[in-house]
Amino acid sequence: MTLQQLRYAVTIAEHQSINKAAQELFITQPSLSGALKDLEEELRIQIFVRTNRGIMITPEGEEFLGYARQMLEHYQLIEERYVGGAQSKKKFSVSMQHYTFAVEAFIRMAKEFGMDEYEFAVYETTTAEVIDNVKTQKSEVGVLYINDFNEKVMQKLFKEAELEFISLFDCPIYVYMSKNHPLASIRKDDKTGADVITEHGAEGGADIEYDSKISMEQLRDYPCLSFDQGSNNSFYFAEEVLSTYDYKQIIKASDRATFLNLMIGLNGYTLCSGIICQELNGDDYTAIPLNTKERMTIGYIKKKNMPLSRLGEKYISILQEYENHVL
Repeated sequence: MTLQQLRYAVTIAEHQSINKAAQELFITQPSLSGALKDLEEELRIQIFVRTNRGIMITPEGEEFLGYARQMLEHYQLIEERYVGGAQSKKKFSVSMQHYTFAVEAFIRMAKEFGMDEYEFAVYETTTAEVIDNVKTQKSEVGVLYINDFNEKVMQKLFKEAELEFISLFDCPIYVYMSKNHPLASIRKDDKTGADVITEHGAEGGADIEYDSKISMEQLRDYPCLSFDQGSNNSFYFAEEVLSTYDYKQIIKASDRATFLNLMIGLNGYTLCSGIICQELNGDDYTAIPLNTKERMTIGYIKKKNMPLSRLGEKYISILQEYENHVL
């Protein structure tokens, strides 16, 4: 096995086509096909499956390509440092579900290390892509959650991808909404001193007071906001707990900025960890406890038996600080 063969395999994977890869590599298609066949025979695995629609990567191929990309990146670093004479930037990448605190932690780390020496990448994306990005080493770390409902399925996926999940902290469930939401007014009861939520009556109707925790029944007439998971639309991949609940109204969106707009424009809400980052999202939003015994465990995934880089360790240490921010 040679570095050239590794480069061939990675280029084919990038283009999903032997013909296009051959054009980029400036070799003939038969020569590239022959080199790939020799590599697969040597490794005793099938990296690609040829179909009428092009090339598909096998599960064994995904694993091999993850290691191949690492080898090529390390070789490039050595070549640029000692042969080409140029100082190459070190790379660090994180994938995450849509967590503001995970983005804020990334910003803090990037500021500390600086961007002159390092090349950073952050992917706020679907659950399946978080797992796939760490599996293929596009990202060193993936931030997501598990709970009683999805844990068995998620742990099975982690095992198949040779990943391990490390817990950071447990959180109760909160309702994240605009401060102008009808259910967002909290005050002290004059007699008991307890926190109560006041829902203002429509068209001059009487106000209704509730305990300081919001119930799913109270939320029933307001749209629940859920992050769209694309083609992997399983309940187990949902970024919000209670994904199987029979919501009267639900809106799917693909990014956090849209969520915030829908909270203000439609009195929408979502279910979250309750960690609020006002510096990034502003102070127009609040998190109120949900009346449920459900909990979620925030953690991260990484390649099994692969130590974290210096930047990876720093990023995780910053994430661990957010345990003190859990409401």
